[in-house]
Amino acid sequence: MSGKGAPVLSVTNAGGLRVAVVAAQWHEKIMDGLVDGARRALDELGVEQQTLLRVPGTFELPVAARALAVRGYDAVIALGVVIRGGTPHFDYVCQGVTQGLTQVSVDTGVPIGFGVLTCDTEEQALDRAGLDGSHEDKGHEAVTAAVATAATLRMIPEPSRQGVASGRVE
Repeated sequence: MSGKGAPVLSVTNAGGLRVAVVAAQWHEKIMDGLVDGARRALDELGVEQQTLLRVPGTFELPVAARALAVRGYDAVIALGVVIRGGTPHFDYVCQGVTQGLTQVSVDTGVPIGFGVLTCDTEEQALDRAGLDGSHEDKGHEAVTAAVATAATLRMIPEPSRQGVASGRVE
């Protein structure tokens, strides 16, 4: 199981964070599970400022995540699913989405929760979607990781004016 060895995250200062979830529409049952898990995590963490945005497919996640990040959200969670088929399409979509979401996060400084399932079969995706009988809840996990990171980033002190002028961070 891919969740083996995952840390237990404790998020205590998520109050006041603005968090958006951007979710693909393909594979409706799987996506409903991911979105429900994400919403449940946001509620458990006490995130009151929540936005849900739906896009056609997983490939559209990076552009939507960037739009949300530059509009002042403290964290963005990207939810999607790509199931391997008989063509290289799977590899191109997975690589493009992964690189795109990474670029958005690094360029904007906004944590992006990676809740994109890249599975060989629909059964594997269902097992990770947080549905009744699923072994994992990747929507919940993606929110928890992104919100924990956003809360951590909020704790980084602003450099003092003297530290900025001297090149030191105090």
